[in-house]
Amino acid sequence: MSTPTMPFLSFNFRVEIDGLTVGAFREVTGLSGDSAVVEYRDGSDMVRSTRKGPGLHQFPNIILKRGYTTNRELWDWYRNIANGISDTRNGSIILQNESHVDVLRWDFTNAWIKKIDGPNFNATTNEVAIETVELVHEGVALA
Repeated sequence: MSTPTMPFLSFNFRVEIDGLTVGAFREVTGLSGDSAVVEYRDGSDMVRSTRKGPGLHQFPNIILKRGYTTNRELWDWYRNIANGISDTRNGSIILQNESHVDVLRWDFTNAWIKKIDGPNFNATTNEVAIETVELVHEGVALA
């Protein structure tokens, strides 16, 4: 009898983006894909229903959240985009095991920052100041 494999925990991960040293994030969402359905039927089909095939693939934006630091690389990258400079980058989200050894990798391509949010300030709390970045990209794949 084989031993059941335990699933990996979601809090051991890191982010790599071309040209950036910042890689410690609190949260990553948007690692998914969806395919449109193309339906077709011609007049000679004997079956009274449509054939269905895969159409264009769509990928939601990747959202990265991290505690605010003095590292300005994400804001500098966003400034390039806001100033009309084409600055797309590739990157990876890497899941690690309990020993912090890489076990799975999702690679994304041609990403750029669509939106960046600075922290919310509230003098009545003791929460960490969070920076949020929304990346548009052209595809994500489990490598």
